[in-house]
Amino acid sequence: MTRVRGRIDKREAILEAAFAVFARVGYEAANVQEIAAEAGVAKPTVYNHFQDKEALFRAALAAAAEQVAAANLVAVGRITPGDDPRRTLTRAARALARRCCDEQSRALRTLTLAQLGRFPELLTDVHAVTAGRLGDALADRLARLVVGGRLRQCDPALVAEQFLALLTGPLEGRSRLGTRRLPAAEIDAVADQAAETILRTFGA
Repeated sequence: MTRVRGRIDKREAILEAAFAVFARVGYEAANVQEIAAEAGVAKPTVYNHFQDKEALFRAALAAAAEQVAAANLVAVGRITPGDDPRRTLTRAARALARRCCDEQSRALRTLTLAQLGRFPELLTDVHAVTAGRLGDALADRLARLVVGGRLRQCDPALVAEQFLALLTGPLEGRSRLGTRRLPAAEIDAVADQAAETILRTFGA
């Protein structure tokens, strides 16, 4: 029997389809009919959920940012004080680096920057959800390592900022701001070096 999709299911399907279409063709070229077709709903259904294309674009990016943030928080949650510091930091660094380079994260960055002139506040909103939450969560985990004697006394928030810079800087440079796909081995190598640098600088 065919399952009837509820309002929430349809909204999620529309947001998913919208992000895919915006990522594929850009904001200007995207149209609501194409998004509706990709979501498997009628065009009026899209307008029942979203006032216009701008509202849909904003909502699609907000939903993608939440998903990226959730994945990043899972990665940071792998940092545990009772584990070997090199292993726990490297594991988290690799997960964060791979997420940074995946399709959704790259598309989110590209769309946000491409529409900076039209929607300048989007950069602040997306950054607060993704980098902001990630920085806070990472600082909390690093503080636990300090308390557990795995890292020497330091400012966890500052170290978290430096750790993320060691990850994102090389990845953005090597990928040419996301326009070049990086091999998994190269991503892992950047992550491993970032973790090693933090350990050599702040290791107990």
